[in-house]
Amino acid sequence: MQAIYNGVVIAESDSTIVVEGNHYFPPATVRGEYLAPSVSHTTCAWKGQASYYTLDVAGVQSNDGAWYYPRPKDAAREIAGYVAFGQDVTVQ
Repeated sequence: MQAIYNGVVIAESDSTIVVEGNHYFPPATVRGEYLAPSVSHTTCAWKGQASYYTLDVAGVQSNDGAWYYPRPKDAAREIAGYVAFGQDVTVQ
């Protein structure tokens, strides 16, 4: 699978984990130079608290365009630290 934003592959892996229709990429497969930490957080009843990144590729930004669960609840422990992407990113 590849995650593509603004024409650039920002993540690539053959071992994503699909949860609720979203592909979660292992952290080592995501190009960190395109991610900037966000102050945003949301809470999922069964996964726990999500943290966000703003994507920035060649000056084109997607605020909170990626998220991850640094310390998910037990039911979602397999995606700890894995990164998923929002609607602005094509995952194929």
